Amino acid sequence: MNAHSDWNQQIIDEFRSNDGTVATNGFGRSLVLVHHLGAKSAKERVTPVMGIPTSDGWIIAASKAGAPDNPGWYYNLIAHPDTVVEAPGEGVVAVHAEVLAGHARDEAWSQFKARSSGFSTYEQRTSRVIPVIALHRRPNSRA
Repeated sequence: MNAHSDWNQQIIDEFRSNDGTVATNGFGRSLVLVHHLGAKSAKERVTPVMGIPTSDGWIIAASKAGAPDNPGWYYNLIAHPDTVVEAPGEGVVAVHAEVLAGHARDEAWSQFKARSSGFSTYEQRTSRVIPVIALHRRPNSRA
């Protein structure tokens, strides 16, 4: 494991041990654990990301701290959009991932910047448009 995956595993363990509350970095109950299948490997992975609740699920941003490329989990969700998330106080919830575009994407992205100045910094670090993904609850969404 590399340092990044060790850190992610620490966050995942803390999330699961505290019903979705993560004291590390002051995340609180702002994270969801996104399960995703490798687009090429089909290996299941879990990634903690900030999830902003919506009327039918959550929005997440593929910011990768402003790196020049999108995170691997973004491509995995495009390849396999029907997945599950672990959400604070809800456990495992079945969702369908939809990459937002145009005004819907811009409006959703503004919510991330309003929540944390870090997202504005990420936007300044990269020339790419940071993707925002809506995670819509699927019918009978308890997985």
